[in-house]
Amino acid sequence: MNTDLLDAEPTSAAADVSLAANVAPLRRARDVLFRLFLYSTIAVALGILMTVLIRTWLDGSDKLSLDMVLHKQPSERPARAGIESGVYGTLWVTGFCALLTLPLGIATAVYLEEFAHKTRWYNRLIEVNIQNLAAVPSIVYGILGLAFIARGPLGWGPTVATAGLILALVVLPTVIIASREAIRAVPSSLSAGSLALGATRWQTVRKQVLPAAAPGIATGSILAISRAIGETAPLLLIGGLTFISKNPSSLDDRYTTVPLLIYSYAVSSKAELREVAAAAIIVLMIVLLLLNGTAILIRNRYQRRW
Repeated sequence: MNTDLLDAEPTSAAADVSLAANVAPLRRARDVLFRLFLYSTIAVALGILMTVLIRTWLDGSDKLSLDMVLHKQPSERPARAGIESGVYGTLWVTGFCALLTLPLGIATAVYLEEFAHKTRWYNRLIEVNIQNLAAVPSIVYGILGLAFIARGPLGWGPTVATAGLILALVVLPTVIIASREAIRAVPSSLSAGSLALGATRWQTVRKQVLPAAAPGIATGSILAISRAIGETAPLLLIGGLTFISKNPSSLDDRYTTVPLLIYSYAVSSKAELREVAAAAIIVLMIVLLLLNGTAILIRNRYQRRW
């Protein structure tokens, strides 16, 4: 037996142990530094957020009242300034956006996940376009809406219908992607069992897949509508930035929204109007927190663990 080989094996093992002992503290140090870096960035972000929230509350709490929200129209006079028409305009625009977006988005998701042939070129084209449109900035939709909806072929002008249609285009990819993910999360065994018992594809989707995916679809839809409520950039381009003292009553009426009024008040040279803007920001944040909280509640309460 070669004794040199026997002597070399313990030496090599000892070297490996020594190397591992030297590397382990270095890895732990890097891990600690990386964790400290992550925690510090989170702390900075939360600190900035809290500073903005506290400053907004201090500036707007004195102006915040139910009368300012529901009984005072926009005005250049601080004592008469409110956001009543913006609240009603937001409800009209967002409601029309939801009416267009939710049925179309959910139906598209069902088609792509349950009925579309993945090998067909037009289905692949639809999927690629949906992914690309989800990343397009909202201002681009505003430019297209100004060129083709407010003016151009449709010529609807700066109306509720124009704003709702543009916001529907903005959030439609989000609804489709969220709905597809919710449908995809349903186990294939559920559909296979239904089909094996003699149900048609549509019956399986309607009675098995959609009820199981409903919590995820509802969560994604609520978050998409929350985004539509806070959008400002596309509406600026189609003439929404005006002090309209009349609540909209139809899709053909001119409108303003709460985010647009916040912008109008915030850029004013009068400090009192900037305080009204801060109060409107508080109102908008409360609405968005309620919507996001509802989405989280639905997800946690009704989501199934397969």
